[in-house]
Amino acid sequence: MATQNPSPGSSVLDRVLVLEMVRVTEAAAIAAAALVGRGDEKAADAAAVEAMRKAFDELYMDGTVVIGEGERDEAPMLFIGEKVGGAPGKGPKIDIALDPLEGTTITAKAGPNSLAVLAAAEEGGLLNAPDVYMDKIAVGPGYPADIISLDKSVEENVRAVAEAKGVDPSDIICCVLDRPRHEAMIAKLRALGCGVVLIGDGDVAGVIATTDPETNIDIYMGEGGAPEGVLAAAALRCVGGQFNGRLLFRNDDERERARKWGITDLDRVYKLEDLAKGDCIFAATGVTDGSLMAGVKRRRRSNGDRVMTTESVVMRASTGTVRWIKGEHRIP
Repeated sequence: MATQNPSPGSSVLDRVLVLEMVRVTEAAAIAAAALVGRGDEKAADAAAVEAMRKAFDELYMDGTVVIGEGERDEAPMLFIGEKVGGAPGKGPKIDIALDPLEGTTITAKAGPNSLAVLAAAEEGGLLNAPDVYMDKIAVGPGYPADIISLDKSVEENVRAVAEAKGVDPSDIICCVLDRPRHEAMIAKLRALGCGVVLIGDGDVAGVIATTDPETNIDIYMGEGGAPEGVLAAAALRCVGGQFNGRLLFRNDDERERARKWGITDLDRVYKLEDLAKGDCIFAATGVTDGSLMAGVKRRRRSNGDRVMTTESVVMRASTGTVRWIKGEHRIP
């Protein structure tokens, strides 16, 4: 049964709901962790999805998935348009963007940086992005406005960031998905002397890494999923940074899919508040160890109880609050 909202006079995204979102990503991460390294991407994804759905149903909200597994009818995927939450028609209306397991291949192969991740906003606060590719570029906070642009070349963007930092372009580190489609861009970056951090999957973590000085990553570039672009933008809305995204279409079917979701300007460059506006929440829990947080681990307490440990982050745009949360979950 969903817990009643204890403070009905608060904003739609009540502070209690902010912390409850971590329970949702923790549940998905724990479920997926049981399949780390087992070589079965679909099973890991399905476990995370089902756990996330059950956790949502414990929350007092009337939620709608605006970015999910796609427009599907079959269970168990959390599909676009699916209603979640334990108070349909009564609780606060919340739009949800989610990826119960960002990095299914990573999880199956026990690689780094797989996450359970979600973003939440007031109704209408998240772009209902179609499941197509998006060209992306992102930097963390502290730069002059419009320091980056998809209308600039790779070289122009790198030089602008370098100048703002007071360093040479060769001192810039760029994160890029390791895909054949990025070979030309990687060659341009290396011709400038840039360091290139290649990741196998998980571009939400790649974008967020630009906000953390410990990663040494200055800029994220490349093509990845549009849904992941919205999730990453929601995180940057909470902690600061800049993001440009442009939808990419391979065929008429994808263009028609975009029009179905109300997107008429197919060449538009989206910035942060175009993707995630108003107050929003971002939450993520590590499934495998990564640059942002540790993955799920098993251990024993001193009293002999078996537990699973998790590391999570939850952020809120209206307050700029970022909470890093370590959890212990007793294994029955």
